[in-house]
Amino acid sequence: MSFKQQVVIDCRGHLLGRLSSVIAKELLNGQHVVCVRAEDVVISGSLYRNKLKYAAFKKKTMNSNPRHTGAIKHHRAPAKILWRTVRGMVPHKTARGGAAMDRLKTFEGIPHPFDRKKRMVVPSCLKVLRLRPERRFCRLGDLSSEYGWKHGSLIERLESQRKVKSEAFYKKKTAAKKAKSQALKSVKLSGDDQAILEKCGYA
Repeated sequence: MSFKQQVVIDCRGHLLGRLSSVIAKELLNGQHVVCVRAEDVVISGSLYRNKLKYAAFKKKTMNSNPRHTGAIKHHRAPAKILWRTVRGMVPHKTARGGAAMDRLKTFEGIPHPFDRKKRMVVPSCLKVLRLRPERRFCRLGDLSSEYGWKHGSLIERLESQRKVKSEAFYKKKTAAKKAKSQALKSVKLSGDDQAILEKCGYA
């Protein structure tokens, strides 16, 4: 991944562990990473199997004082589960690791500033390229809903509204691009103007 001011990753269809490892390495290299659509991250294994794993994780408490529940946070929101997975791959207790985690943002859906930015995928982490077709998988959003995340329907509604706006913007953009190319074809230049443009490298 080439270094940019900020990288926006569309998490839809990516495998959780593979994506987290790539994000962790980029964060440690100094890259600012924003993850959107965290609810559409995919985990290999059936929903039932992953529910058993999460139930086992939920039972983990602070050993010296099990009633002190604030010591270990069992996140329910997909964005927070993704954040926690990345944190496990970063030395977050050191200054370098803490600074790396500060460069990470995770969101469900695609909130306002990032819906207008170029989003990218990580091919090495995509389910269609990495998981055999007959293997079972589940969405992170479905797992979260099973364990108390209540905003799935809200995110779905907001996403449907965003897609309508996005489609209108794309149609407007393609129409403007087509009009510009036609205008460039129809323009007539004199020989002197053409020579000046060629000299400046615009021909």
